[in-house]
Amino acid sequence: MNKVYPVKIIANTSIAPNTWLLRCNRMWEFEAGQVVGISFHPDDEPRLYSIASGTQHHEVWILYTVKPGGLLTPQLSTRNKGDTIYMTDPFGNFVCREDKAVWIATGTGIAPFASMFFSGQHTKKKLIQGSRSKDGLYFHDFFYSELGRDYQPCCSRIGEEGCFRGRVTDYLANLEMIDAEIPYYLCGSAEMVVDVRDLLIARGVPFERIMAEIFF
Repeated sequence: MNKVYPVKIIANTSIAPNTWLLRCNRMWEFEAGQVVGISFHPDDEPRLYSIASGTQHHEVWILYTVKPGGLLTPQLSTRNKGDTIYMTDPFGNFVCREDKAVWIATGTGIAPFASMFFSGQHTKKKLIQGSRSKDGLYFHDFFYSELGRDYQPCCSRIGEEGCFRGRVTDYLANLEMIDAEIPYYLCGSAEMVVDVRDLLIARGVPFERIMAEIFF
């Protein structure tokens, strides 16, 4: 079992409807793309969340949505600066070590890619980010200013300036060519991951070049 650490909350901020960014003291080294377990007591079963901050940040960021009836997030959203929660050591293999890749995310599934981005791993990467509306494109301004044409936001419900109108699957289906020689990293709901994986395979991308992390 991973070691559990008490950590102090630095800030716990609502950044969009039903979505929060938790900032805590950092206790350990990690690789961009890894997850930590969070609980309110050291003996509780931890819930897993991807780290959203960069490997050089002095804080650890956790992006989360409040799920009604959830075991952790409803209470977590009420915690304030100075409160103590518990985190495990980071772990996980959803890390991108290739020079060139495509990152595809929806909702809070953007967290591991945000960590990769803030860790300086975005050179030669294309990021496709999907949400119902622009307020769900978390960290959009950072991606837009740094990635330029290598950043493609998609909004499925509301037409937004600068965004593709439709889901990430619609955007991919409309591409004339998909590079089957590079890896694709997917993070989001199970439905999105399955749909995008099937689409990529149908367009010639080998199964072994598709890495996925599902957010519940």
